[in-house]
Amino acid sequence: MQINFPLPLLNETFFHPTFYISGLYNIPYAKYYYVFLCFVYAVTVLGNSFIMGTIYLAQSLHTAKYIAVFNLAFSDLCGSSALVPKIIDTFLFDNQNISYEGCMANMFFVYCFMVLQSLNLLALAYDRLVAICFPLRYHAVVTKTAMSLIIGVIWIFSVTLNVLLISLITRLSFCRSTTVNSYFCDYGPIYKLACNDKSISSIMGYVCTAALLYFPLLLIAVSYVCIGLTLRRIAHGDEQIKAMKTCTSHIILVALFYVPIVSIYTAAFITYIDANVRIINAALTQTIPPMLNPIIYTLKTEEVMQSIKVLYKRSKMKSAMKQAVRN
Repeated sequence: MQINFPLPLLNETFFHPTFYISGLYNIPYAKYYYVFLCFVYAVTVLGNSFIMGTIYLAQSLHTAKYIAVFNLAFSDLCGSSALVPKIIDTFLFDNQNISYEGCMANMFFVYCFMVLQSLNLLALAYDRLVAICFPLRYHAVVTKTAMSLIIGVIWIFSVTLNVLLISLITRLSFCRSTTVNSYFCDYGPIYKLACNDKSISSIMGYVCTAALLYFPLLLIAVSYVCIGLTLRRIAHGDEQIKAMKTCTSHIILVALFYVPIVSIYTAAFITYIDANVRIINAALTQTIPPMLNPIIYTLKTEEVMQSIKVLYKRSKMKSAMKQAVRN
């Protein structure tokens, strides 16, 4: 007896499969790696919450630059929260099957905050460029309103772009394998599973990689070339060192974020990379920088350290006053 399924039911089954996240394959003690990511995530939450709290409470940090720093810390915190808890649930608790809707949501949030992290670093490079190359115009050009507008545009762009990427995935048919060779619902491994025409998704993958990783890194490199040329022309010795110290934290953040991920993508274009190697490197690239960013900003930025000391002294004074009132 032949059963004729209604067309809507067929379409729903066809377009909305349950995906299986493969993760690391045939590696002994792989769960220890995921436990390590738990530790990384805990430090990330504490560090970024601390830096956001410091910026919020310290009046001296209510400047255009620290609007971007606050947004970077927020993006780091949300990006790690979108990625690591799901990794822990998937591999430590053996929940490697994920619904189609859950997979699309996971992909959206992970990539949305990755884009925000990348473009935030570009916004901070713009801040340093104006501060050193056009110091007399800095406070007129890089205002809190201007930086808030830049951050707002970055958010709108990131959300819009990722909605577009997700909409492209929803137009694909998955009629064979639904095993995702990655550690989360990764755009590339998912669209490659499709049975129908995936050329647009493939092109968008390359375009987004170039536009959101290579191009911002190129612009940041150009900004530092301009900064270097300006310092050679107008400053000498101690003045150059003092000016470059204001860029140290940002340069380290850029290196931590861009160098590993650009290296992975570049190597993948040139040659074959073992899936386990790609997964380990990519996961560390997405989790280690958000953990280290607040530590670097705390230790390498004099303004932040000074604000922390002021807040600590203020807290001690309040505690002393409360104790005196009780006595």
